[in-house]
Amino acid sequence: MIDAVQRLGIEYLFKDEIEEILQRQYIISSTCGGHLHDLQEVALRFRLLRQEGYYVPADMFNNFMIKEGRFSQFNVSEDIGRLMEVYEASQLSIAGEEGLDEAGQFSAKMLNECMTHLDHNQALAIGNTLRHPYHKSLPRFMAKDVFFGNFQGERRWMLHVLKEIAKKDFNMVHALHHKEIVQVTKWWKDLGLAKKLPFARDQPLKWYIWSMACLTDPSLSEQRVELTKPISLIYIIDDIFDVYGTLDELILFTETITRWDLAAMGQLPEYMKICFKALDDITNEISYKVYKKHGYNPVQSLRNAWTSLCKAFLVEAKWFASGHMPESEEYLKNGIESSGVHVALVHIFFLLGHGITEETVELIDSNPAIISSTATILRLWDDLGSAKDENQDGKDGSYIHYYMKEHRYSAAEEAQKSAINKISDAWKRLNKECLCPNPFSASFTRASLNLARMVPLMYSYDDNQRLPSLEHFIKSLLSESVPTEGVY
Repeated sequence: MIDAVQRLGIEYLFKDEIEEILQRQYIISSTCGGHLHDLQEVALRFRLLRQEGYYVPADMFNNFMIKEGRFSQFNVSEDIGRLMEVYEASQLSIAGEEGLDEAGQFSAKMLNECMTHLDHNQALAIGNTLRHPYHKSLPRFMAKDVFFGNFQGERRWMLHVLKEIAKKDFNMVHALHHKEIVQVTKWWKDLGLAKKLPFARDQPLKWYIWSMACLTDPSLSEQRVELTKPISLIYIIDDIFDVYGTLDELILFTETITRWDLAAMGQLPEYMKICFKALDDITNEISYKVYKKHGYNPVQSLRNAWTSLCKAFLVEAKWFASGHMPESEEYLKNGIESSGVHVALVHIFFLLGHGITEETVELIDSNPAIISSTATILRLWDDLGSAKDENQDGKDGSYIHYYMKEHRYSAAEEAQKSAINKISDAWKRLNKECLCPNPFSASFTRASLNLARMVPLMYSYDDNQRLPSLEHFIKSLLSESVPTEGVY
């Protein structure tokens, strides 16, 4: 039931009930987890508990495996459900859990092989699971493709009831998102940056979608609208560094941001004055709202995050101007900062307002692993994209490019494999950071996970330099009438 509620995107309606049940299941797992004989039950319990931050050991799968992730007493035609659950559970592995990784790989291999012998619905369900495992996907986006093979009889009736609740909830949230888009669009138009900075991107819908994906609880409407504002400026400032500003101008801009000195704006070119003024206004407005609501003024933390971002952008600009070819690891270390993830998640932390203490503020300022792992996923997914972001003649490189230059005899496939392995490692670190004890709130942890889940939709370009997954996401969650041109 918990699995069904989560897959339908309505788990926020049953928070207390789910927490009570999982606490009970955690006790059961801790006392007799190694003595259960149903692999599907073990895998499902393991996944649900880890998703909620409970640490349960992966060795509970050992009783079912012979070697190299292979299961004993295994029959493909009868064990599709078990294989799917094991594959789903393997997505929550952390470093050192090679056995669980091997079990996931074995399950994926078996599921791929048996798809040709199944009916259309079963093959579709397996394909959806392999392409979009629950832990690494956005539940609301996948709700239409949910497969509940185990709901029979009375349980099938319960699923019908849940689906009716989900439909009503979807319509309510759908209307709320449309109101928020209207607010964001009006704010962006009133700000006037699209006219004042014609070289920069004009994509308020795309920027809002980041907020919508990260903060899924309907009660966070104000936070979604506010978050879209700094996200828009990440893109605008990226354009200034990547496609428009000269190196001398970029150095001046970075120095001004570092000092955060409005009096020093006089030395900036007009377009940079406009951008810095907008950045200062938005930072002050958000800081005031956070202070008024939560009693803490985050202005210094927000300014520090913007300073780190601009310094990372400047490093890339200097590389390009000098012709310097950094090693792939040097590029990635800086790319984690220049991804903009730290800026976004620092804003999310303060907008949510949960658990703001001197210790957590110091931690959030330091770009902790829960942020840097998500940033790694974004940076490498971006670099794996099959087309240049926004089809711009940018000045930044990519991990793939620098890896191939560094390893002179390596092919593009080897560089891509290295990037994919690093994404997998980053997910393992993120999984570990989401387990208890975790200094951050569950809502912040979920936002960080959701940002990582949104990345493939934002950076999976096709041969026509379009984003078909993102377009499908918009049409599924917003409306067929929302023009997808708003994301290009």
